[in-house]
Order: sequence, then C-alpha cells, then structure tokens
Amino acid sequence: MSTVDPDSDTIAALAAFDTPTICNALEVVLPATRARGYTTRPAHCGFPAMRPIVGYARTARIRARAAPTLPAGKLLELRHGYYRYIDAGRKPSLVLIEDLDGPDAGYGAFWGEVQSAIHRGLGALGLVTNGSVRDIDQWAPGFQFLAGSIGPSHAYAHVVEFGGEIEVLGMRVRSGDIVHADRHGAVVVPAAAVAGLPAAARQVAEREARILEVARAPGSSAERLIEVFSRLDAIH
Repeated sequence: MSTVDPDSDTIAALAAFDTPTICNALEVVLPATRARGYTTRPAHCGFPAMRPIVGYARTARIRARAAPTLPAGKLLELRHGYYRYIDAGRKPSLVLIEDLDGPDAGYGAFWGEVQSAIHRGLGALGLVTNGSVRDIDQWAPGFQFLAGSIGPSHAYAHVVEFGGEIEVLGMRVRSGDIVHADRHGAVVVPAAAVAGLPAAARQVAEREARILEVARAPGSSAERLIEVFSRLDAIH
C-alpha cells in the first residue's frame, strides 16, 4: 500500500461519502480499523443536513471549570501560539478539542460566535469536541460541529496545550491526521488508505444494494435473503 501523502483533490473526494460508509470502506482497505479509530461517544451535531467534511486535524486541550494558573503574559503567549498553529499546516483542517474537565467537561464553552468565525477564517471546516458550544444562532455559516454538549457560558474556558495526541469522544487522534466527519460522528482515515477508499465504498454500496433489493421486494423471505447472502459470500 502506498505511503505517499494524498493530494487535496483525493482528500476532498472522500466528502462524497457519509462517515458510516467511510468506516465500512476502511474495513475493506484496512481490516484492523474495524473496531478503532472512530468516535464512540454521543455528540450534538450542529448542522445535520451539511455534507460530510474531511480535513487535517488540529488538536488541542482545554479547561473551563477553573481559572487558568499561568501568568497573564504566558497565557497570552499560549493563545497566540494556538492561533498560529491553527493557521499553519495543510488545509482544509478540522479542529479537535479535548475538554480535560472530566465529568464536568462542557462546564464552559470555548466555542461560540467568535471562535467559530476565527477558525473558519483560518481554514477550518468544523469542530469535534467533548466540550460544549454556544451561540448557535450566531455560529459561523458553513462551520460544522460535533460537541459533547450545548451550554450558555464560557466560564474560564482556555487552551492549555495544542498540537499533541488527544482523545475526543472516544477517538484517539494526532495532529495532522486526516479526519472524516458528519452527523454520525468522526473517523481517522490513515493516509495510506485514502486512495483505495472510493472503490471500496462503491464495493460496499453494491453489496448492500443487492441485499436491499431482496429485502424490499414483495414476498421477501429469510430463504431469499440467505440465497443472496450466499452468493455475496462466494464473491468475497
């Protein structure tokens, strides 16, 4: 399997498929991904009708329950470094934020009208976080989100680190990973698998179409379904 980084057109082509189809296709291309690499926790999707988004991960960790302990100058330096990090690197990007407040994750929203506009302007397509978001009516147009909760206040929300490996909604992700997301959740797409995914997705869709044709036909029965299953298993 090729280890060459996929080009932007190849990455963008994955947006033609929903995230469950990408997960199914990954099982064909990389069987070891069957039970890992995707979100496993519930999330609120901001805009369920939006098409899937695909981009390069920008990762960070935040806290909101307690005030930051860094001196004001260091806190400002960290914030500026974070925005420079979001702006740098390959685009389009997806921002993935791990809220470190444990059972109080979402206590304060880092995300709202201002942050969604800033990140959209810096080339991000959307957000995945176990934290909270707010300002839904003023949210940046075209900027998708999957969030653990929706809340009214930002409390003490602040970035504590960025650019490392994080866990968000049960998914481990590293800075620079390719991530595919839609209303169902998100999945990390190994770069080496990208080129083979469209063909694998079509293969999965064709298999399902044959099953559905029998299932939806008048007079469908277990025996007819078993017959089509047998033919498909013989193919594979």
